[in-house]
Amino acid sequence: MKKAVALKYPEGAPSPFVTASARGEAAERLVEIAKEQGIAVVENANLADVLTLKEIGSYVPEETWGVLAGIFAFVLKMQDKKR
Repeated sequence: MKKAVALKYPEGAPSPFVTASARGEAAERLVEIAKEQGIAVVENANLADVLTLKEIGSYVPEETWGVLAGIFAFVLKMQDKKR
């Protein structure tokens, strides 16, 4: 089953937090909406498995920080290339 999670990492926050989480057709729609809005979409099934267990509004678990740091760095680099 497809899973999707949206994260936000505002400046000054201790870590990213979950802003949306979905499974199945709802996950596919969440990804579609993100792409329509120009929001970066990165696929990582293992990370999605962990993060879909978190409640919306909760911070991501510390054990995911390393993986997320790499993802955020990649996304920022891609955004810089578009400018």
